[in-house]
Amino acid sequence: MENELRSLPSPARVDTGEWKRIVAEFQKPSTGRAVWQIVNTLGPYGLLWYLAYLSMAVSWWLTVPLAMLAGAFLVRVFIIFHDCGHGSFFKSGRANDLVGFIAGVLTFTPYYHWRWEHSIHHASAGDLNKRGIGDVWTMTVQEYLESSRWKRFAYQLARNPGVLFIIGPFVLFVIQQRFPSAQANPRERRSVHWMNLTILGMAAALSLIYGLAGYLLIQMTALAVAGGAGVWLFYVQHQFEGVYWERSEEWDYTTAALQGSSFYKLPKVLQWFSGNIGFHHIHHLSSRIPNYNLERCHRSHPMFRDVKPVTLISSLKSFTLRLWDERLKKLVGYRDIRGLQRKQNRSDRS
Repeated sequence: MENELRSLPSPARVDTGEWKRIVAEFQKPSTGRAVWQIVNTLGPYGLLWYLAYLSMAVSWWLTVPLAMLAGAFLVRVFIIFHDCGHGSFFKSGRANDLVGFIAGVLTFTPYYHWRWEHSIHHASAGDLNKRGIGDVWTMTVQEYLESSRWKRFAYQLARNPGVLFIIGPFVLFVIQQRFPSAQANPRERRSVHWMNLTILGMAAALSLIYGLAGYLLIQMTALAVAGGAGVWLFYVQHQFEGVYWERSEEWDYTTAALQGSSFYKLPKVLQWFSGNIGFHHIHHLSSRIPNYNLERCHRSHPMFRDVKPVTLISSLKSFTLRLWDERLKKLVGYRDIRGLQRKQNRSDRS
């Protein structure tokens, strides 16, 4: 199977002026496409909340599946939020900020604060010297071997699938995003506080309608599904076999986009619910391309089409990739470094 897949030509030979000329056509937002995406996303999401309300009079066993389906639509709401944060969803900056704030309320994410952190991620993805903001904690093999046992344990815990995709999303969306970063500017800090007040108001209003227990059941179920799926998508987008990482002096923007961000080739239904974000190599090449233009851009030129895809099945291998080996220039698992780790442990004891 792998032999049938073509690899991308060396990105060092990809002319920056060429790809900028190609993507320019797809950077133009469409008001019609944007409005239709809002309708076919927020419409069903609101309907599912209403059906969940009706189902509570029958059985909560009906409510939970409806809330889970609402969570799938919430992933798509987040993609709208994401595009607004990049200023790509609408032509109007004011429209992007307004819709982005509303989508932020639904996804429990402060708009301006997230936008600031996410811009750092785009400017540093794949740069080993600039890890730590807006990414998944990733250590090099050498860093891991030189760490204390407690730090290794913390790293293993943080990378455990149960923590990463179940506990982690809850902590991130419900708790962590309620507090601004110490490095945030005043506007980003205020956005966190205003978002907290708005979410509190929404929760109070919906609790009056659904009852506190009913509201929490639906809201937390939807957030759990959306958060787990969202974190998994983000994880696979930058933690996959063949991914690119380099130190700052060797880091290259085009290479980081086309090789450091995956083309996650999902079945059409999952591609729809995830708002085309699987075309992440295109998104990192130009964040000004709205999600509804990503696939068309991907199909427009061989330099994009020839990127080796990560499929739903092959993405499962990402579970086993834990550390970046700077010598081999690839992600490896704990099993691959056990010999080195035993040698390091003996050195620590001596």
